[in-house]
Amino acid sequence: MHETGVEHERETLVAAIRERAEHLFQTKKLLCTEAILVSLNEGLGGGLTEDQAIALASGFTIGIGESGCLCGAVSGGVMALGLLLGKDRTYARRKDIRDAGAELHNRFKELHRSTCCRVLTKPVKDDAKAHFRQCTGLTGDGAEITARLILERRPELADQANRDFLERRESGLAVGVSRIARRIFG
Repeated sequence: MHETGVEHERETLVAAIRERAEHLFQTKKLLCTEAILVSLNEGLGGGLTEDQAIALASGFTIGIGESGCLCGAVSGGVMALGLLLGKDRTYARRKDIRDAGAELHNRFKELHRSTCCRVLTKPVKDDAKAHFRQCTGLTGDGAEITARLILERRPELADQANRDFLERRESGLAVGVSRIARRIFG
């Protein structure tokens, strides 16, 4: 495949990761941080189970434990960077992971002027629908920026992408039934 074909394939994969993260958020299956970590972990072969990814990310949602601090789209992205860039050679890649984390922060801040959940949501805090739409977009942006950073540094991860997972779309009803089943059966 020539270079433009590789670039096109990477863009398609990045778009699929973004759409999956947004879908997980829109269906209210997962919150921002969880949706990003689950999408990137499952989509690029991070190795965590879905339950492990959700457990790891849960404390970072809604600005770190609902405090309104760091946007969950950024914290979810940073966790995914560590998981996927550090995979196989963690100690050798720590500096690259830190650099990628800084780049994620800077790209997100350039796009939205802040990385603070409270600042980002202040204009829509009294409009639940607008708030939800905005956070869906922030989740998508965080997933997209993170996917780009990962694939720029580890392009071979595209070869193991789980496209079935990335293209799956559960309905709102299916998500609700799944939640109820988890409550009842653990």
